[in-house]
Amino acid sequence: MTAIERNEISQQLPELFGRHFLQIGHWGADHHWLDGSEMLHKAVLTTAAGAKGQARVDAEALPLASRSVDAVLLPHTLEFAGSPHTVLREVSRVLSERGKLLILGFNPWSLMALRRWVGLAPRALPTHTHFYSAGRVCDWLVLLDFEISLVRRFNAGFPWLPPRSDAERFSPATLLRPWHEAYLIAAKKRVAPLNRVGRSQRAQVRTLVPVPVANAVRRDGQNDPPPQRT
Repeated sequence: MTAIERNEISQQLPELFGRHFLQIGHWGADHHWLDGSEMLHKAVLTTAAGAKGQARVDAEALPLASRSVDAVLLPHTLEFAGSPHTVLREVSRVLSERGKLLILGFNPWSLMALRRWVGLAPRALPTHTHFYSAGRVCDWLVLLDFEISLVRRFNAGFPWLPPRSDAERFSPATLLRPWHEAYLIAAKKRVAPLNRVGRSQRAQVRTLVPVPVANAVRRDGQNDPPPQRT
């Protein structure tokens, strides 16, 4: 599974631009998920003791300045987080205005999840791991003002199907999409349009000068005769 995920991530790396690219969380024996990216600065921030990386952090309270990162990778980080929505909110805070986010996750309706429920989960997945569907994670991202660019589903076991994007045309393989083992979500921050606020127009002020008596009109619609000279 890790090899398939690495291949999916490598296909997204050319779409990332900027200076700073962070991986938050650790997954698999090899932590070189960022290899192949041409961004200037790349770092791995782990969330577990003993994992390889530049620093260990709390994913729910990142020690980073706001809008200081151009891209973030979460390799199954949400599954091990106490509050995944808090993690996403922190990532949204540190991402720049055009920042991009890559998320790897496990499908809670797959056979892998079923093996976990019956106590046959792999050693890499402890009992406190929580799986979240791609749809649920996408809903969280939309609430945090992200735009979903891509959702890819793949698996290493049954059903043996090639990776597939949700945007592809319908085929018989689409019916098996809910049972794929894992998924990749690519999202980007939305940029709010800047509207120039013009100077508000002043309300028109009605004239306060009274109408001359000579031009006054009576209620019956007839003008008053001019005054007679004596």
